[in-house]
Amino acid sequence: MTSSRLRAIGGSYGRQLLALAIVLGGLLVVFAHSTFAHAPSQVSASPESSGVTRSTKNPLQIAVLHWYAANLTTAFKVGTFPSGAVFDGANIWVASYADGTVSKLRATDGKNLGSFTVGPGAYFMAFDGANIWVANNASTTVTKLRSRDGAVLGTFTVGTAPTGVAFDGSNIWVSNFTDNNNVTKLRATDGVVLGKFTAGSRANGVAFDGNDIWVANYGSQNVTKLRASDGVLLGTFPVGSGPVGLAFDGTNMWVTNSDGDTITKLRASDGAVLGTFAVPDRPYDIAFDGANIWVANFFAGVATKLRASDGAILGTFPVGTNPQGIAFDGANIWIVNAGSNTVSKL
Repeated sequence: MTSSRLRAIGGSYGRQLLALAIVLGGLLVVFAHSTFAHAPSQVSASPESSGVTRSTKNPLQIAVLHWYAANLTTAFKVGTFPSGAVFDGANIWVASYADGTVSKLRATDGKNLGSFTVGPGAYFMAFDGANIWVANNASTTVTKLRSRDGAVLGTFTVGTAPTGVAFDGSNIWVSNFTDNNNVTKLRATDGVVLGKFTAGSRANGVAFDGNDIWVANYGSQNVTKLRASDGVLLGTFPVGSGPVGLAFDGTNMWVTNSDGDTITKLRASDGAVLGTFAVPDRPYDIAFDGANIWVANFFAGVATKLRASDGAILGTFPVGTNPQGIAFDGANIWIVNAGSNTVSKL
C-alpha cells in the first residue's frame, strides 16, 4: 500500500496502518530469523521421517499462535477429585474418582458437554478411536463409553483395582494394581478378555509404543515390556522409586518416578536408560506434545515442561491444587487438578 493511498483513506488512520504493517513485518522477520537461525540444532529431517522431528515447539501450537511460553488459558470445573484425562480428537474427558463419573469438555472452549456415570473410583482412561475406556479403580471393572454421546456400551470385569489403560490399535490393556502383579488384555470391539499377563508389583500406568505394551510397576521400581500380540515378556527395566505414569515420544519411553521426584527416559527398542531428570515434588502423570514432555507434579501444584531431545527443563507452570492427570489435545496441555476439582488448560 503506497503512502499516497494511505493519505487518501485518512491521514492519521493511514499512518497507524503503515506503522502496524512495519511492526508486524519486523516481528515476522525476527520470528523467521529466530526459527531458521537455529534450524540445524532444533529440526532434522530424513527420507525416513517427515516434518519436524526435533523441534522445541509443536507445529500445531505455532499455528494457533501458542508458540510463546505456556500460559494458563483458564481452568474448568469438573467432578470431585478428578484423576485422569484423555483426548478423543475433539473433546477432553476427565474421570472423577470420588464421583464415579467422567466429564466431557469441548477442547476449544472447555464447555461441559455432559457428565456420565461409570464405576466407582473412575481413574485413568484410554480412547480407542470411537470409545472411551475408564478404569474403575475402586472395583474390578472397566467401563466402555461411546464418545459421541457418552452412552455406556459395556462394563467388563478385569483384575483388582484397575488403574492404567492403553489401546494398542485392536485391544485394551488394563493394569490391575493389587491383583497379583498383572495386566488384563480385552478385545476392544466387545470387551472379551483375551488374557492376563504378568507385570511387576502394583502395576500402574500403561502405554503402547506401536509394537509393545509398557507397564509402570509402582511397587517394584521398574517397568515391564510385553509384546502386544501375545503378552510375552520382553524385558523388565529398573527406573526410579514409585513409577506411575508413562509416555512414548516416538522413540523413547518416559516414566514418572513419583516417590523419587524424577523422570526416567528409556530407549524403547531395548530399555536402556538414557537419562534421569529431576522435577518438582511428586511427579504423577506424563504426556508428550510432539516436541516436549509435560509432567503433572502432585504436591508442587505445577506442571513441568522438558525438552524431549535432552530432558532440559523449559518451564514450570502453576496450575491447580494437586495436579495428577494430564492430556494433550494437539495444541494445548490439560492438567487435572485433583485437589481443586478443576482442569487447567495451558
